[in-house]
Amino acid sequence: MSGTSYDAIDAAAADVFLEDGTLVLTPLGMISRPYPADLQAELAAALPPAPTTMEAVCRLDTGIGRAFAATAREAVAKLCGGRADLLASHGQTVFHWVDGGAVRGTLQIGQPAWIAEATGLPVVSDFRARDVAAGGQGAPLVSIVDTLWLQGRPGSPVALNLGGIGNITIAGSCGEPLAFDTGPANALIDAAVRHFTGGRLPFDRDGAMAARGTVRAPLLRHLLADPYYARPAPKTTGKELFHLPYLLAALGRTGDVPADDVVATLTALTARTVADAVRAHGGTEVIASGGGVANPVLMRMLAAELPGVPVRTSDELGLPSAAKESLAFALLGFLTLHGLPGTVPACTGASRACVLGSLTPGAAPLRPPVPADGIPPRRLVVRGR
Repeated sequence: MSGTSYDAIDAAAADVFLEDGTLVLTPLGMISRPYPADLQAELAAALPPAPTTMEAVCRLDTGIGRAFAATAREAVAKLCGGRADLLASHGQTVFHWVDGGAVRGTLQIGQPAWIAEATGLPVVSDFRARDVAAGGQGAPLVSIVDTLWLQGRPGSPVALNLGGIGNITIAGSCGEPLAFDTGPANALIDAAVRHFTGGRLPFDRDGAMAARGTVRAPLLRHLLADPYYARPAPKTTGKELFHLPYLLAALGRTGDVPADDVVATLTALTARTVADAVRAHGGTEVIASGGGVANPVLMRMLAAELPGVPVRTSDELGLPSAAKESLAFALLGFLTLHGLPGTVPACTGASRACVLGSLTPGAAPLRPPVPADGIPPRRLVVRGR
C-alpha cells in the first residue's frame, strides 16, 4: 500500500490462519520502496486541489500498478521465500469524496492486473468502495483489526494511526467500538516542510524543525477552529481538505511565521486533535503506529497532552508499527478470500458488515477457500516468528 503521504510503497508479509473464531497473524517482515521520482511528481501534480485529466489518471493507474507490482514481486521473493497464496493491494488514494459529512465515493488507483501478471498470484483490491456503497465512510478499515486485536484489554484502549491523516479506534469492552479520522497527522507537517525547504526535505525527520520552533498560539487557535474537528463520528477526511493551499490560507490570516514555528505549531495541532479525540471518548491508553511514531517531538507533545494516559507504540504489543497498516490489509484480503466481512459498521457508519474488495485471478485457476462455518472471527492474536 501507499498512504496519503505517497512517499513510498510498503509491502508487509504475514502468515495468517483462522481457527475456532481466532485470527492468528505472524508478521514475516516488511519492505518499503520509494516511488520513482517521476511517478511521484506526476501523482503530486494530479492530487486535489490541482485539476487533472482522464489521461493523467489512466497513466497514473498504470504507473502505480506497475510500481506496486515490482514491490510485490520483491516482497514475495524476500519475505516469503518465493511462495505466497494471496496479495492484497490497498492502492493509492487519489480522492475521497465527502459531501456534508457523508462519503459519496472514494478512489484508489494502481491497476491490480499488473500485480497479478507480475506475480502470478490472485490480488484483492479496491477495499473501500463496498463500505461506501453500504452507507459507510470507507474508513478507517483498520478498525476491524484494532477491535479484534485489542478486545479484552482493560479500560478503553485506543489504537492510533499517525499517517498523512490520523485515525483512532476506541475498542473498549463496554459498548460498541468507534473509529474515525481525527484530522491531519503528517499531511500538513509534510506539506509545510516541502514548501519551506523548496522540496529539499520531504518530511520533518526526527522532528528537527519542530524541535527548533515555537508553537504560535494564534496560528494554532485558527487551525483548531476548523469545523471538521467538531463534527460527530464516524467521519473521515483527507488531503482534499488538509493540503498546502489550506495551510497557506491560514498563514495569510495569522501573519508571517518562521518556518520552524509553523512546523512546531502543526505538530502541536496533530497532538492536540488526537488528544481531544482520545479524551472525548474516555481512552485509557493509546497504542500508536504509522510514520508519525518516528517523530519524537510529536510523540512527546501527545504524551504531554494526555497526562495519566500511557502512550506506547504497537511494537510493544508485537505488531510492528511501520507495517501495521499493510498487515491490516493483508488480513482484510484474507477475510475477503474466505467470504468474510471486513468492516465494523459501528466504526465506518455502514448499514451492515460487508465482504470487501474485488478479486483479480492469478495465473492458476482460482479456488477460494470457504470456512466450514462462515462465522466471522471474534479475536486476533499476533504471534512472533
